[in-house]
Amino acid sequence: MVRKSLGILILVLCLGLIMVGCPKKTVVKEEPSVKKGEEAALAEREKAAKLEAEKAAKEKMKEEEARKEFEESLVAKKEPGIAGEVFESKLLKDIHFDFDKYDIRPGDAEILKENAALLVKYPKVKIQIEGHCDERGTVEYNLALGERRANNTKKYLISLGISADRISTISYGKERPLDPGHNEEAWAKNRRAHEVILSK
Repeated sequence: MVRKSLGILILVLCLGLIMVGCPKKTVVKEEPSVKKGEEAALAEREKAAKLEAEKAAKEKMKEEEARKEFEESLVAKKEPGIAGEVFESKLLKDIHFDFDKYDIRPGDAEILKENAALLVKYPKVKIQIEGHCDERGTVEYNLALGERRANNTKKYLISLGISADRISTISYGKERPLDPGHNEEAWAKNRRAHEVILSK
């Protein structure tokens, strides 16, 4: 009887040892590090901010160079305009017209777009558009034609977004030719709308 009890006890102990000796392995899932994720996000934000700052600095430098170029291009005109001293700028280009016409030709429309882009950059600048003609025709007729050329040029600039209160017009008719010649080449140069700066 004692042997039987001892055998059962040994069996129970063996089973107990087996159960204690072989615990289940716990698989620990490796969670992604929250800290690492935050550091990566912070690094990305810093990189984006740095790129943005560099871009802004380049834009500012370009604007400063454009402003300097514009100011250096200004030359006081010999004859004062209707509103006092005016300035010439090589950056504002003339447009030309066909004989006895005042409509804007396609190529000249592109020139006016360039002029308008410059005026958009400098919103405080006001301009005066001078209408000019060649020497043919009467003084009165050419003054009226020069006025139509200047006004049509003004309308086109307004259509490109330039405020009307920044633009004044004047006609010189045939009084101030660019080229004093008496041939078609000279006349073609003189049929123009010329823009000058009224204020910086």
